[in-house]
Amino acid sequence: MKKISCSKDVDALLIEISNDAIAYAEEDGQVILHYSADDKLVLVEILDFRRFMSEESVASMFAA
Repeated sequence: MKKISCSKDVDALLIEISNDAIAYAEEDGQVILHYSADDKLVLVEILDFRRFMSEESVASMFAA
């Protein structure tokens, strides 16, 4: 299952890779990787994502 969503409150883009429970996370700059207990990637968070996208792209994401 893949699901992409964004949060207006914290300016984060969330990419859900699987439905597994999150056991731990690793942060590297603007990216937080969330893993399951068996080290499977579950969720990717990109913080301050507006910095990487045009205003038109951001507006269309929030309009959907």
